[in-house]
Amino acid sequence: MNPNLYNSGLKLLHAMSRHADVIMQVYLSGSLDESSTTPQVIDNLKKLGILWRPEPEAELRLKSAVRNLLENSLQDERSRQIDANIGSALNGLKTLADHYKEALHHGRFAESQGHLNDLREHVYSLTESMSNSVRILFSRIHNEFGYVASIDAKIRENELAQSQVSTMLQQIELFQFDVLAETAGSNRELRLLLVVTLQQSFSRATQELSLVQARLLELLGRFREYRGRTRLLKGFLLHQEQHPDFQPADYSALSAVPMLFNQASGIIKPAAADVYNVAHETDLQQLVARIKALHRNDKPQTQRSSGKVSLDNPAGEAVVENKLKQAVESYFCDIIDSGQTVTALQYWQQQQLECDAEVWIYRVLDGYQSLPDEEKQYFELATHGHADPVYSGNYVVEDVELGLK
Repeated sequence: MNPNLYNSGLKLLHAMSRHADVIMQVYLSGSLDESSTTPQVIDNLKKLGILWRPEPEAELRLKSAVRNLLENSLQDERSRQIDANIGSALNGLKTLADHYKEALHHGRFAESQGHLNDLREHVYSLTESMSNSVRILFSRIHNEFGYVASIDAKIRENELAQSQVSTMLQQIELFQFDVLAETAGSNRELRLLLVVTLQQSFSRATQELSLVQARLLELLGRFREYRGRTRLLKGFLLHQEQHPDFQPADYSALSAVPMLFNQASGIIKPAAADVYNVAHETDLQQLVARIKALHRNDKPQTQRSSGKVSLDNPAGEAVVENKLKQAVESYFCDIIDSGQTVTALQYWQQQQLECDAEVWIYRVLDGYQSLPDEEKQYFELATHGHADPVYSGNYVVEDVELGLK
């Protein structure tokens, strides 16, 4: 460790600590009011490189390094500049990598370690500079360039930020990872710094810059919209000042309403078929032809006694099955004719059917399920029942309700 460098650094930091109020006043105001402090303090800060005078008659100002330190630490985005000089930084990395490899080749390990430390510092400085540049852009976007007051100033700052993004993207294109990988060779430390670290920073910066660019375009459109509205309002106020007796006309009485006032959306009337329009006659006939007609036999059926049903009598089973089928068809036709919703048990009681009530409900369900899809869509079937108290998940159907949709 160099003791002279160490002592000089301590002296600088102590001076900055003792005269922090003077430094912050110069930082905020831009220049130093020499009457506010003693000449000894001014001379001391000038010797340490904290203050300087650009011209013989100019005021004292902060050195750029001190100002950059305060801007980075305080995250003051008012005057911070984006560093996009990536090309020279990459050339410096390649030079340091060559120094490191040459020192290793000749066995100068202490010198090689020094070059490696310098290389690490430059790589980390480059990645930090890229992340800080993106952070500056994001901070300006999030407060919508709040450090300037007028809309025109915001638009200029937005255009400046877009040009900085374009410059950064052009500089990022200078990354040639195949060349960096060839420079690193098989050395683990070099590959970690020149390939892995830089590639991660490159990917992150590229993604964030694409988001920044999209957000800047969106803000620019919004600012221009605000400016247009502001100009319109100012023009109207100026017109009112020049013509104080101006009275707007009753635009609702005009035959042609200006587009500025004609902003109401059109009212669309409910659609309805015009059966008196001769031009639509062919289309109406085609629509009517596609309606499926429901035919049923209205002739009274001869009622025959069913007698007793026996499992050993297939003819008797067929008779009972035919009667149930006819009863189901009559039930469906009655629903169509009346247009009312009737449950299966209500119809069963009204017609005093001789079959069992449970068998009747099953037959109604079977008749509904056996309908074609194009006919089934005219009906709506609902079930009435209760959940089984013992076996969970089972639903006991007590009655079904049929109606038209």
